[in-house]
Formats: sequence, structure tokens, C-alpha cells
Amino acid sequence: MQHKIMRNIFADKATLVLRKMLLSPEKAWVVRDFVGADGVSIGMAQGVLVAMDKRGYIERNKRGPASYVLLTNTEKLISDWLGAYRFEINHTDTYYSPDKNILSKLKSYLKDKEYALTLHTGANLITSYVITDHVYLYFKPQNREKDILELRQASDLKELVRGGNIHVIHPHYENSVFCNLQSIKGFKVVSNLQLYLDLYHFQPRGQEQAEYLKTMIEEKEKNFYGT
Repeated sequence: MQHKIMRNIFADKATLVLRKMLLSPEKAWVVRDFVGADGVSIGMAQGVLVAMDKRGYIERNKRGPASYVLLTNTEKLISDWLGAYRFEINHTDTYYSPDKNILSKLKSYLKDKEYALTLHTGANLITSYVITDHVYLYFKPQNREKDILELRQASDLKELVRGGNIHVIHPHYENSVFCNLQSIKGFKVVSNLQLYLDLYHFQPRGQEQAEYLKTMIEEKEKNFYGT
């Protein structure tokens, strides 16, 4: 049976398959592993795997009902993903706060909400590598207008004509950006994979931070994409 190839495996829902595979790179995968409430349809899973096979990221072991696939070229997969993704495709609203403890205020308001820190804000909780007063956070409100207003009031965020240091991001990856969240020092932080993707082409010093973070975690003999 010929399965339809997925045109863009770096689209939001399609990356649910990639993200899952990168978490356990040595696992033997079957289509049903990617299907379910927090996954994708059988058709999409099959389409993504066909595309991954054509691009040389995986190897198929065809054994009838016992067939499976293995992720065999993580480096090429990540390299191609970096070529297809830029943080700037997200929609960002920027505000200003002079408060040195603004992160604590934001955490207090957001504790029971769907949010995650990213870029240097998230990475610095692990590395302390880049000094910055800018805060970047993904926020997926129930009611965007109402919840953003509440967030601004609770944290006393000002709207300037231009510029600012508090960046509230509406994610381009609506379904997948919150996959494999980390809890670091009481904050929700995107996965290492998402940190790496967001940072890599980001200025200033994003690539430096991305590579430093990856080296630091791999030196602890951990799978960088396992968190």
C-alpha cells in the first residue's frame, strides 16, 4: 500500500512525530506509537515516516506485522529543521517593566496557566551564559485579549511606542511547543529541542547559547533531546 508523503514534516502537528522520536533515539518505532490523544492521525504518522525515509533520517525494517523504523540520522534531521525554522515566525507582543524581579511576578500569575520560558530566559536557568534583562515566554491563553490584559495588570507591564523587554509569544507551533516541558527552578521551560531551535538563529548570541547548552548537557552523558 502506497502511503501519502507529508509535504512539510516541520509543520506544527507533524513535528509531534519528530519530537517523540528524538526523546528516545534508539527505540524501534511503529506507526501506532505516534497515534492518540496527544499525537497525530495514523495517516499523518505514516506520511511523516515516508518523508523521513526519503530524506534519509530513518531506516525501515520491513518484517510484515513486525515492521519498525529506527531514527538513524539525528544530525541531518536537526540541521534540516534549523533550515526550515526561525523564532521570528512566532507572533510576539512586547511590553516593558523596570522591575528586577519581574520573572517572579510573572511566575506567580502564570503558575496555573499554559506558558513556557524560551530563548535566553529559559536557557539561562540552566547555563547563566548570557546576561540580559529581556524575558521571552510562550503563552497560550484561554481568552487572548482578557488573559493578556490580566497578565499585564498583574505584572504591571507597560506598552511602549517601540521597544520593551518583556516578550509574550503566541506560538507558531500551537500544538507542539509545549511538548516535553521542563520545570527548572520553579519555572516552566520549553524542551531542550525547542530551546535549541528558538536560539539557533536568534540575535544576539543565540547560536553561542544553543551550542553551549547542548555541550553542557551532553557532557553529563545525557541525550540532549531527551528533555
